[in-house]
Amino acid sequence: MKVCFLQFNPAFGDKEKNCRAVEDLLKDVVADIAVIPELFNTGYAFLNEKELVNLAEPASGETYEFMQRLAQGKNIALAYGYPESAGDSIYNSMSFVAPAGIVATYRKSHLFFEEKFLFNPGDTGFKTFEYAGIKLGMLICWDWIYPEAMRTLALQGAQIIIHPANLVTPYCPEAMVTRAIENRVFVVTADRTGDEIRGDKKYHFIGKSQVVAPNGDILTRAGEETCVKVVNVEPELALDKKMNRHNDLFLDRREDLYFT
Repeated sequence: MKVCFLQFNPAFGDKEKNCRAVEDLLKDVVADIAVIPELFNTGYAFLNEKELVNLAEPASGETYEFMQRLAQGKNIALAYGYPESAGDSIYNSMSFVAPAGIVATYRKSHLFFEEKFLFNPGDTGFKTFEYAGIKLGMLICWDWIYPEAMRTLALQGAQIIIHPANLVTPYCPEAMVTRAIENRVFVVTADRTGDEIRGDKKYHFIGKSQVVAPNGDILTRAGEETCVKVVNVEPELALDKKMNRHNDLFLDRREDLYFT
């Protein structure tokens, strides 16, 4: 299976420009799954709730319509982040869209910094889904710091973890190596890059999007450039939880000793 990530600098508030940027980046790409950064269609630095409300949209909104057409045209599945309006709530969400439509939507569980004052905490929980015979799970950015999140997906059989992000701290790229090893899964992180300065908000996004294998090998990693990187992965490797002939990562768990 070919997976890829897109890394670029979204323009705040310009959905059309950001969608076209994705289309341009994917122009010559051949892959099965493409992962696009968190909040790719709007940018990140909302000054207030009113801005967020004006830019949020339903999971089946205009961004979905564009992405589904793109998925159909390229015969690819697209995983992307956006602000989702649902009734009176707004979530930091992502959808996985195949040529036939939405396969799954996830709402960010662990809100970072001032996201707490803008978004509702996600209510979808951590659930796997199947695409092309492979089990996948989804996390968004700051979810990475909670090992329980990825472990929950891995215990459900996830082989590939899809992870759109807007990283401003330096820890995630290296930490994801540990997450991949401790769960024996592939992890695809698609981070944005560039600076976003609006009012008194100043964010520098670190890039370093990457694909990590179940043994911790970094199959590819970006710097801070705009790019697309495609990697061949073997999802069946993530079904083997043996660390050696005597230790199985999951069978050896001592659930009787763990606090919940």
